Amino acid sequence: MSAIAELAEERIVEGVYAVARKQRLRTKGGAPYLALELVDPSGRIDARVWHDVELLDARFAEGDAVRVLGRVEKFRNRLQVDVRTLESAPEADPAEFAPALRRDADELDGFLEFLAGEISHEGLAGVVTRFLSDDVLRGSLRRLPASETHHSYAGGLLEHTVGVATICRETAQLHPRLRSDLLLAAALLHDVGRVAELTSGPTFRQTDEGRLLGHVHLGLRMVEDRSGGTQPDARSELLHAIACHHDARSARTAEASVLYHANQLDAVAATRPVLSTREP
Repeated sequence: MSAIAELAEERIVEGVYAVARKQRLRTKGGAPYLALELVDPSGRIDARVWHDVELLDARFAEGDAVRVLGRVEKFRNRLQVDVRTLESAPEADPAEFAPALRRDADELDGFLEFLAGEISHEGLAGVVTRFLSDDVLRGSLRRLPASETHHSYAGGLLEHTVGVATICRETAQLHPRLRSDLLLAAALLHDVGRVAELTSGPTFRQTDEGRLLGHVHLGLRMVEDRSGGTQPDARSELLHAIACHHDARSARTAEASVLYHANQLDAVAATRPVLSTREP
């Protein structure tokens, strides 16, 4: 079995992977080919089927587990697999091949509980507790990604939630004028709508509702449903901060603005390449 994270140029690939993406396209000359994204717990890689397209296309669908034999090439400075042959692997569970989180999920869950315990405002603490006491939702945090562009692996949603909340907690300690309870509650719940927007791996497809409404709208609806009894002002400010976490221009409070920037910071820190420095 060739783990994706260990693949190198000119290496022979032989193993079972899940198909996270499958597209049938045509070359400039009009010949059909398949553009795939293969995944396993160690990562993801593009793949191309240039030959026997009709035969191989009929063997599998997007989201299936497949047995692949091919060779790694470099195209536009990125590795991809030239697939020589491919067949369905029905004995394998595709969900087990979703790219996995590198940090310990139990440790992250502990951080999540600690951060929630820092909220002293009775109403806001109650809203957060209603979510964290939901075992189905807690399981979804471990199974789903935060986004297609960052923390894009199973458990990425849990990791990103803890990351954003930690940044917000530290920022509130540096700037005591911020309402730390509001900021922390909003950070812990800002992406909760992802659990209704996405399905489990390996494809992490959008649900019908997710495609039409998006995670922000779905999250606001979930928070509204679970915030009964919370003071109206606190509830409105919590919903406002969540609503603005992708739109800085709409932020009307300092806490909403800080949440926006914390969300951006955690995403950039997780994805922007780190360039090595050379000794002079």
